[in-house]
Amino acid sequence: MSQPDPSPLPKASFTIRPAVPGDTTTIANLIRELAIYEKLDQFAKATAADFHRNLFGPRPFAEVLIAEVGGQPVGLALFFHTFSTFRGQPGIYLEDLFVQPEHRGKGIGKALLGSLAKLARERGCGRLEWAVLDWNEPAIGFYKSLGAGPLDEWITYRIADEALDRLANEAPEA
Repeated sequence: MSQPDPSPLPKASFTIRPAVPGDTTTIANLIRELAIYEKLDQFAKATAADFHRNLFGPRPFAEVLIAEVGGQPVGLALFFHTFSTFRGQPGIYLEDLFVQPEHRGKGIGKALLGSLAKLARERGCGRLEWAVLDWNEPAIGFYKSLGAGPLDEWITYRIADEALDRLANEAPEA
């Protein structure tokens, strides 16, 4: 997650809109900038073609909201649906929130999150969740100011690459 931007701009100063297929290069570039900010650029391998296939292909896996200033993309929120078995309702998981450094502190990040919260409510979702790197104190403070809180009792686990292949190879035949 990127650095926060607590003070709002007049609505005319920026726009938030859903991404369209022509945005995939922009999405790839903004994700690369996010990876650099998070000091994780060595892991950022996604291409515009990957985003085109996985956001706008026959089975879209995620969606994106784009923030623009003067018609130029300056940030994004990439998200997808989850489902809570305990609540019996869908939720939204925010995978990435990013606003370019020169546009932070102007309310764009808050507007992206607000737009996503509105979308969640329109879709009958019961919650909006995301993860933040533990060193990103500005973002943590921003999220807390919005009423978000950490889930300290949960630990995220991940399996990927060779370990994912090994586990998949152990699955019984269908």
